[in-house]
Amino acid sequence: MELTQAAVNDLLARLGPGDGYMYLPGDLDPQDLTDLLAGRYGVPRTLVLDGFTDPTVDDSRGAALLVPFEDRAVTLRAWAYGDQWVGTGTARDAEGTERSVLVIAGREVPEPLGVAPDEDEDESEDIDWMERLRLITGWTQSDQRPDMDWAEMESRLGTALPSDYKRMVETFGKGAFDGFLDLNQEPWTDLREDGLLIWAGTEHENLYCWRADGDDPDRWPVVVRSFDGEDVPFDCQAAEFVCRILIDPHHPFTMARFFDTHWFMNYG
Repeated sequence: MELTQAAVNDLLARLGPGDGYMYLPGDLDPQDLTDLLAGRYGVPRTLVLDGFTDPTVDDSRGAALLVPFEDRAVTLRAWAYGDQWVGTGTARDAEGTERSVLVIAGREVPEPLGVAPDEDEDESEDIDWMERLRLITGWTQSDQRPDMDWAEMESRLGTALPSDYKRMVETFGKGAFDGFLDLNQEPWTDLREDGLLIWAGTEHENLYCWRADGDDPDRWPVVVRSFDGEDVPFDCQAAEFVCRILIDPHHPFTMARFFDTHWFMNYG
């Protein structure tokens, strides 16, 4: 069986919108399917390896994918994608033969705390926006880049960096929110002459920046440099900005119109 992204779409469509699984043709290389899914959804989480299940697997980490196979899964890797778990690997069928499998299951995304456009400034300052971002994206993995050498980077850039941005990079690593908003692992300096440092961007060529004014980077406001060169300022920090564009449908740069649930695609 020749695997393409179109073939993967067909297989997922055959499983339907609810929970389901299928054993795949014997000539299919399970690693090829894993690679295609990783190209689509990012780095997977390993649930089962050589017949041993990760003891930390629970409902928040894809346990529903194991249900159809009971103790017969040999290798299974999983991705969180919106309100769905997607898994692939190998499992033994009823006759004990190891075969490639594709499985999907519903994913319960934690309800985020509400984000209201008119929250007053004092209330907003008391919110841990990074914790809220974890809830919104359903992020359950361990920190991806806990050993970042911020002192070296800040020395090279000649400035300290906002603490919420550093927590975002340490927590999520290299990847994109909703597979769309790319988080820079180091601020880009392309617009430094304009007083801007770029911390994220999109395929639509919008650049998400800070106005790097003042000695306290935790008070730098976000500025969006749009694809047509317009600068749009926002009086908030990066983590708050991401929370708002993910779930506030009235935000001028909202992503809530395109996705009902939200995730972070880790590129690994």
